[in-house]
Amino acid sequence: MGFEFATATRIIFGSGTVQEVAPRAADIGHRAFVVTGRSVERAAPLLEKLNKQAIECVTFNVPGEPTTALAFEGVQQARQAECALVIGIGGGSVLDTGKVIAALLTNSGDLVDYLEVIGGGQQLAKAPAPYIAIPTTAGTGTEVTRNAVLASPEHGVKVSMRSPLMLPLLAVVDPALTHSMPPAVTASTGLDAITQLMEAFVSHKANPLTDGICREGLRRASHSLRRAYEDGSNKAAREDMSLASLFGGLALANAKLGAVHGFAGPLGGMFSAPHGVICARLAPYVMEANVQALQARTPGSPALARYDEVAQILTGMATARAADGIAWLQDICAALKVPSLVEFGLKEADLATVVANSEKASSMKGNPIALTGRELTEILRKAI
Repeated sequence: MGFEFATATRIIFGSGTVQEVAPRAADIGHRAFVVTGRSVERAAPLLEKLNKQAIECVTFNVPGEPTTALAFEGVQQARQAECALVIGIGGGSVLDTGKVIAALLTNSGDLVDYLEVIGGGQQLAKAPAPYIAIPTTAGTGTEVTRNAVLASPEHGVKVSMRSPLMLPLLAVVDPALTHSMPPAVTASTGLDAITQLMEAFVSHKANPLTDGICREGLRRASHSLRRAYEDGSNKAAREDMSLASLFGGLALANAKLGAVHGFAGPLGGMFSAPHGVICARLAPYVMEANVQALQARTPGSPALARYDEVAQILTGMATARAADGIAWLQDICAALKVPSLVEFGLKEADLATVVANSEKASSMKGNPIALTGRELTEILRKAI
């Protein structure tokens, strides 16, 4: 067996570790482009510390899930400001935007040249500008992944810019920053983390290193997601979910994902549903379809045993089987009040388009078995 494993140059984890960002940034450069969420006020303590280190900051807001136009606007502003360092502090949308900005600060051409599906998929010729990623949610793990996801409204899809060079220079994961997440965001991001860990674990690109990371992440998330949802100030639960998110990012960057994320890109591009909600809603139905397809067409597949193991970790029962894992996912989605996709506008008439677009998605290639169009359609029908 052979595999490789790549991640951010350095990862710092722990409560209060955001305090280490400013002095480390000062060693890199003294003009920073700081990408934040809707409100720059949440980044105010960091900006103050950066200023005390004589770092001049230019801020850029990402008010929601990023579009190609918004990301390129950020690139242009960072170029005009002649920033040598990019810092992203926020959720996955913010961190992904920061990755794109850092990449195009040092690489010429238009953003579309580098995008998959709708663009040229061109590879980066030069290393991006130094990038420090600081997540304030616990779900995507994008602080340690090698791609960024952007929406292209004119094409009705979400697409990736992808390169091994896009791994951040420094990832600082401070669970204390996640305590202010409202319950709905805690639920959707946490279920996204669980989905990523599951999909990477059953992927045909899984390896012994990602296996261990996935097992530990699933154990922590299954134990703590509901507790974090019910009490956002639960320090131990927030720490577990930050670790689960980080581990999911490490795993997906080095294995692959599957049909849930194969669907998520097209659906996210067509409807204004949060990524985590899409993943949460689809996860039990994709697991069910995969298990049924594996049993019918490749009953000797090791993925079947892995799905049983996922169920054992999620439920905490040594005798659990895949069906118990599916039931656990359905139960937690109900407990965490995950809405149906019909609430975001998905209709029966849309299913054929979603399936056609999903079959082209790179994540679909990591699924443990190739699902038929009929099977994919039935998954969507159940998620409605």
